[in-house]
Amino acid sequence: MDFRFTREQEAFRDSVRRFAQRHLAPAARPRAHEPGYPWDVARLMAAQGLLGITVGDADGGQGGDLVDAVIAIEEVAAACPRSADVVQAGNFGPIRVLAEYGSASQKERFLAPLLRGEAVISVGMTEPEAGSAVTELKTTATPDGDGYRINGSKVFTTHSAYADVILAYVRFGPGIGGIGSVLIEKSTPGLQRGKASAFMSGEEWAELRFEDVFVSKAMVLLGEGGFKKQIAGFNVERVGNTARSLALARYAYERARQWALQRRQFGKLLCEFQGLQWKFADMKIKLDAGQLLLYRAAANADRGFPSADETAIAKAYCNQAGFEVASDALQVMGGLGYSQEELVEYCLRRCRGWMIAGGSIEILKNRIAEGVFERSFSQRA
Repeated sequence: MDFRFTREQEAFRDSVRRFAQRHLAPAARPRAHEPGYPWDVARLMAAQGLLGITVGDADGGQGGDLVDAVIAIEEVAAACPRSADVVQAGNFGPIRVLAEYGSASQKERFLAPLLRGEAVISVGMTEPEAGSAVTELKTTATPDGDGYRINGSKVFTTHSAYADVILAYVRFGPGIGGIGSVLIEKSTPGLQRGKASAFMSGEEWAELRFEDVFVSKAMVLLGEGGFKKQIAGFNVERVGNTARSLALARYAYERARQWALQRRQFGKLLCEFQGLQWKFADMKIKLDAGQLLLYRAAANADRGFPSADETAIAKAYCNQAGFEVASDALQVMGGLGYSQEELVEYCLRRCRGWMIAGGSIEILKNRIAEGVFERSFSQRA
C-alpha cells in the first residue's frame, strides 16, 4: 500500500500550512481563550477555500474528499489549535448532512452563508434523558397544518450559544423509524436559549428549548425513517472529532519536544534522560498508529460517508491516545505546560472532551464489539 500523499494533496497541505502560519499562528494563544466563535477566522478560511472542502462543486463547495479535510485540520491545528474548530464546523457533521440530504431551497437558504463563513450550524441531538441512548429522544414534531410543532429540549450542544441554525433530531412517531430532523433558525418564535454555560474546554453551550416552535414542511431535512441516514452523516462528524484529537495531541507533543531540546536540569538537556526518551517514543507510536487509523477511515469513505466500524475504531483509539499524549506532553513541560502561557493545557482539556463528544469511547467499543461478533447487543434493561 502507498501511504504517501498524492502531488495534489501535498500541494494542498503546503498551501494550508503557509496560510495557517501567516494568518493564524500569531494570535493562536489569545484566540484559544476567547469566548464565542472566531468569525474572523471563518471569513479568512472561506476566502481560502477551506470551508466546504467535502461539499460538491454544484453546491458551492470545493469537491474534495475527507482526506483533504483531515489534512486541513492537521495543518491548521499545528499553527492554531482553536482554529481547527472552524475547519470542523465548515466541513464535517451537520454541514455535510445538509449538503447530502437538503433540498435545493434549503441549500440556497442555509448552505451558502455557511460556506461564506457568515453562519454556523449546530446539531441538536443530546437531551436531558437521551445522551448515548440517542434513540430515546423525546423532542416531538407534531403535524400542524402545512408544518409541524416542535416541543422538547437539547443540552450540551456544540455552538448552541450562537448558532444561526439548528439541525434538530426530532420524533415524528414511535420507535427508531419515527426519528428524523428539522432545521430551526435562531430567530424562530418559541426557540429559547438558556443561560450560557461553559465546558471544561472553555467552549460555551446553552440549553435549547422548543416551545410550540412551528416549522414548515420545507424545513424538514429528513422525515420519518431518516435516523439511519442522519447517523451515517454523523460518522463524518466523528472523523473530524478524531482528527482534532490527534492534531491537538501532536501540537502538544511538538511543544514538549522543543522544550526537551532546550530545557536543562541537573546539567543535562531533558531529551538526554532515558525516562523522557521512552515517554517521547510512546507518544510517537500512539500518534503514528492513530494517524493510520484516521486516514483509513477517511480514505475509504472517498466522497461518501465513512464506515461506521472504521470510524468507531479510529475515534476510540485516537481520543484515548490524544488525551494520553497531551497529558504526557504537559508532564514533560512541568509548570510551563500547566500554565496558560502555553497551549498544551488547552490541548489537554479539549482532548478530554472529545472522549465524550460525538460518541463516548465506551459506546464506540460497544459498536466495535458488535462488528467483532456480527450481532447487536442491546444496552437496555
